[in-house]
Amino acid sequence: MVKAIALISGGLDSALAAKVVADQGVEIIGVKFTSPFCTCDQRGKCYARSVSSELGIPLRTISKGKDYLDIIKNPKFGYGRGMNPCIDCRIYMLKKAWALAKKIGASFLITGEVLNQRPMSQHYRALKIIEKEAGLEGKILRPLSAKYLPETEPEKKGWVKREKLLAIKGRSRKSQLRLAKEFGIDTFACAAGGCLLTQKPFARKLKDLFEHREEVGWKDVMLLKYGRHFRYRNSKIIVGRNGVENNMLALLKGPDDYIFEVPDHGSPITILQGGKNNESLQIAASLTALYSSAEGEKVVVRYGTSTPIHSLIVNPMTRNEALRLNIALDDEEADRFIGQMEEDTNLRENF
Repeated sequence: MVKAIALISGGLDSALAAKVVADQGVEIIGVKFTSPFCTCDQRGKCYARSVSSELGIPLRTISKGKDYLDIIKNPKFGYGRGMNPCIDCRIYMLKKAWALAKKIGASFLITGEVLNQRPMSQHYRALKIIEKEAGLEGKILRPLSAKYLPETEPEKKGWVKREKLLAIKGRSRKSQLRLAKEFGIDTFACAAGGCLLTQKPFARKLKDLFEHREEVGWKDVMLLKYGRHFRYRNSKIIVGRNGVENNMLALLKGPDDYIFEVPDHGSPITILQGGKNNESLQIAASLTALYSSAEGEKVVVRYGTSTPIHSLIVNPMTRNEALRLNIALDDEEADRFIGQMEEDTNLRENF
């Protein structure tokens, strides 16, 4: 039996692509790529695993490594609307999937890409660039749009029949939803994409991290997912929003980072990274006071490297001042949020 690897994201398109080929008698092995940027898994549920189980195919997981961070920092084909190097990312995953294919004897790759669905990476020219750069011309079958694309090796060799492949293109999902009902597929996620790199607030935080730290690891990236992030000169300040984030910040802080809290009050955990001088200590402490439940003009804030043992008495920072330091916002957004702040409770809580 001919064997193929299908890239399974947990979304509907990749599930349908695998199903269309599996129904032609090809043995399918699913591959899921993971990284801290993926938001496909929701509330602890792995949709890629659920989809694979529903389709009756085994699933392997590949974690994107440090080499992937290097690609994000310097993508050959540039970014989308955020820090998302979609073309470079696709090339990276296909190369990794093909390396696995060669180990297990798979003859080709399957993806759920739909022609013209995504503006950066799924137009015709981008698909051809991806194939060429990955060294996989003719070895990538895209079953959902196959009839709009040149014949691939699995079609030419008779492993799959072209007449049983599909002709879907564009951003409408009506055809996919109809097929999902026909095939009985009802477990899927990420209909609009699931990558933090496409989200501008997160992208700004990642860009700031690359600009201020030469060596960036996955632990640094994980920290970007928690808390409010502020920049003061060469100092980075992260303030937790709730108990879960406080716990994660305490867990992920580096050995040289300072930790802040307001004793005897509801208080965020705050982390100070980078430069540590009187000014940055005051800024970190005043941000901690702002987001605590302490009232009054003077607030006692404790800080230290592992345990808060030193004390500072500070004025809580104003919310407007905090917005100006917030890395996730550009100047225009900060101005707009300052105008909305008095009326919007959600903005006050999150920024």
